[in-house]
Amino acid sequence: MVVLVIAADESVMPQTREHLDICSLLHIKQGLTVLTKIDNVERDMVDLVEVEVREFLKGSFLERSPILRVSSLTGEGIPQLIEALRRAIGNVAPKDDTEIFRLPVDRCFTMKGFGTVVTGTLIAGQVHKEDAVEIFPSQRTTRVRGIQVHGRASNEARAGQRTALNLQGVEVAEIERGMVLTVPGVFKPTSMFDCNLELLRSAPAPIEMRKRVRFHIGTAELMGYVVLLGQERLNPGESALVQIRVEEPAFALPGDRFIIRQYSPMITIGGGQILDAFPEKHRRSDKAVLQRLKIFKDGSVEQRLMAIVEGAGLQTVELSHLVAGLGLSAQHVREALISLTKSGRIRTVSENPMTVVSAAAFKGAEERAAAEVQQFHRTNPLVQGIGREELRARLDGMTGGLFQAMLDKLAADKKIVVAQDVIYEFGRRVTLKADEEQIREKLAERFRSHGLQAAAPDELIDGLKLNRITARKIIQLMVKENALVKISDDMFVDRKAMDELIAAIKALKSRNPKLGVAEFKDLTGVSRKYAIPLLEYLDRQRVTRRVGDERMIL
Repeated sequence: MVVLVIAADESVMPQTREHLDICSLLHIKQGLTVLTKIDNVERDMVDLVEVEVREFLKGSFLERSPILRVSSLTGEGIPQLIEALRRAIGNVAPKDDTEIFRLPVDRCFTMKGFGTVVTGTLIAGQVHKEDAVEIFPSQRTTRVRGIQVHGRASNEARAGQRTALNLQGVEVAEIERGMVLTVPGVFKPTSMFDCNLELLRSAPAPIEMRKRVRFHIGTAELMGYVVLLGQERLNPGESALVQIRVEEPAFALPGDRFIIRQYSPMITIGGGQILDAFPEKHRRSDKAVLQRLKIFKDGSVEQRLMAIVEGAGLQTVELSHLVAGLGLSAQHVREALISLTKSGRIRTVSENPMTVVSAAAFKGAEERAAAEVQQFHRTNPLVQGIGREELRARLDGMTGGLFQAMLDKLAADKKIVVAQDVIYEFGRRVTLKADEEQIREKLAERFRSHGLQAAAPDELIDGLKLNRITARKIIQLMVKENALVKISDDMFVDRKAMDELIAAIKALKSRNPKLGVAEFKDLTGVSRKYAIPLLEYLDRQRVTRRVGDERMIL
């Protein structure tokens, strides 16, 4: 609420009109009007001034409010004013102290024996002694050593209270009027705000593109300019969607009210509401941007939340991003997310941190992933499945959490199988043609004949005079089917030969748990060229473990 003070010996002045305009732009809905200095003029003059004031207030939120007469000098009317304030306060909705703590700084000074003290009106949330707070826009984190509320020591302060905070380890030169104290680690400073701007009927001229203005938000005054969105000019008495770009980093949240004043002369010309406190630069005629801002302006919490999540497409959105984007507490946002999840519009990708994507985007990703797997099978009939990272790349590098959640859902629905790093359609089996089956048999026979002398595929393929591309794919298929063991990119061993080797090594353990290269060569009958890669493979499979120049049999 507001108390509009008008001197009885001056009546309505230009600043009175400006004050009422500012109150209207800030959407203040309740208040009182007080005529002061009634001891300076005759009663008839006070009656006349009251008539003028009544006429002035017509059409405003104060039109039906009481007009009280007081004298600060004689005390006349003061008891009636106090009583009227008591009655009016009973009709004022309390500030929400469950939302995000924010304290715009209006003063900063040093108090002997205490250090740096900041004062302001706590506009949302609550703060307690020993709480960590972050100073914006400098992003300096500090701790609250002490609190005073309306001049009295307290352990906490809540929304709506005049508050002084004693801060630890911060020099008075580091803080100034216009800065904001809030919870740490959630927000970032910005120099752009998407807004709904109302231009006063009394504004001396329309606002045109990039008009320079003084931007007042909280206790800060910043120079900036107005970028109109979707139109070329804003006439007095009209409103428009705009982006205000300021010359210094600032801090505000969606829903905050602001005032703009003309650069020179300094008169109030309009104000409005922050819709998006962390926007990007837009093309002025971007219809999607305009539609989203209209939702931010008129929509419910759920509608605004959906606009943010849907706008992110396949980029997952964390709870902290939604807190910043909506300007609401984490608990408030979480409740909205739970409601939207139950209604099937949001899908939770992870719980810690809570990360979401729109259900429509998730379904679209599922369909596209399934289509990519099918396409891979059509173009690679001899390969069991597509590699995990190859599929992710085909999906434009989808974030890891969303990609995994999508794979889990497709696998649960029995649409795909995820076998380590290979993904293929549920029920898929590679079927070889007659000529391909002949190639497979020739390769299997040749690998069996090589035993543990791991064969280089290209030499083996060329020796059999096979098509390299087809034979390579069949070799990869034999690895997937566990008919071959891949020692390295150019060395493969028959699975039966490898199983027999592992059994022989384990049988040695009871006699001697150590195995040297020389003993391994004797055991296998292979040269060092093959022995070292084979031992390294056995290390990877945890059959052995290298200790110095020897292996321990596990």
